[in-house]
Amino acid sequence: MTSKPKAITILMADDDADDRMMTREAFEESRVANDLRFVVDGEELMDYLKRRGQYQDPAASPRPGLILLDLNMPRKDGREALAEIKADPLFRSIRVVILTTSKAEEDIYRSYNLNAASYITKPVTFERLVEVIKTLGKYWLEIVELPPDVTEHRDE
Repeated sequence: MTSKPKAITILMADDDADDRMMTREAFEESRVANDLRFVVDGEELMDYLKRRGQYQDPAASPRPGLILLDLNMPRKDGREALAEIKADPLFRSIRVVILTTSKAEEDIYRSYNLNAASYITKPVTFERLVEVIKTLGKYWLEIVELPPDVTEHRDE
């Protein structure tokens, strides 16, 4: 029994332009047709979630149902952003999947202690990235039940 993929926005926070481009191409190749958006660091991620600056318009910055988060980014890294997301009751229910080059045990433990939903080390080949995206899409968009979209945001 196959269920229909959920129409959620996926937000990827990654400072590497090549990784963002490869991920977009992997989504296309794997036929995961969800709305995929990008931010370049943890500061921009929090601006997006809190609808600050260029992300004030809810139509232009829909609430993500899933965040793909790199750990090693400038300004605010993924560890800090994850802690901030999970500390905020408005964002705590958003599933955050760590997608990073780090294989450090400390990062893995810390991410799960901060309630990351999954921890994935970035594949080194495009073909393997496509496999990972297909699996992510199947699991997060077809199999699991995500919490209903909470579109109310507090005014900052």
